[in-house]
Amino acid sequence: MSRVLAATPSEPVVVPERVRLLAGDDAVTPVWRNELGGLTFRLTAATGAERYVKWVAAGTPELDLDAEAERLAWAAPHTPVPQVLERGADAAGSWLLTAGIAGRSAVDPRWLAHPETAVRAIGAGLRALHDTLPVDDCPFSWSVADRVGRLSPAARAQVGAVPDVDRLVVCHGDPCAPNTLLDDGGRWTAHVDLDAMGVADRWADLAVASYSLEWNYGDGYEPAFFDAYGIAPDEERIAFYRHLWDLG
Repeated sequence: MSRVLAATPSEPVVVPERVRLLAGDDAVTPVWRNELGGLTFRLTAATGAERYVKWVAAGTPELDLDAEAERLAWAAPHTPVPQVLERGADAAGSWLLTAGIAGRSAVDPRWLAHPETAVRAIGAGLRALHDTLPVDDCPFSWSVADRVGRLSPAARAQVGAVPDVDRLVVCHGDPCAPNTLLDDGGRWTAHVDLDAMGVADRWADLAVASYSLEWNYGDGYEPAFFDAYGIAPDEERIAFYRHLWDLG
């Protein structure tokens, strides 16, 4: 899994025909674009009900919506994640339609203005995810071995010594700040973008979640994150898993 930068589109977005068909009479709003070209749209009904559709152009193998749909369906009985309504593909691209879920992204302007609240919610939400998802029943892996196997030979040679496992959990896989949702009181409500979810050492998530705080909020928020999660930073494991993330 590579680090995929994403943001609210700042320029006009052409709405794919499939998204228009899925929307029907709903209003269509582009809400997210990542650097690989994947788009997310909010579909808003006259009643105010919301759905979300992710769309990926054909020939973009780095973004696997089938993998995300499978993981969401598995995780849904255990933790708050978007409900899958439909998935499919045609010659133009693939799509994943989900029901709306309560909460705003931790990088919504409301929370960018209150970063410590957001950071603590991210830490608490990640701890809840790790404590709740059943490791023994999880059919997905995000292990070091699997991730290294997907690297180029040149990157593989730079991995270095792998730390011993601290605690196996079902990791989010892309635990960066935008993928935690918060309610208006500043409590985490759900997680999104689980296409890489799988069993791994919890530091695979902790290292990257804390890494992303600087990208989104600036310096100085890691202590609040680790305090909310309930663990002291492990510098060796943090360094290894950040390095592995960057190699990806």
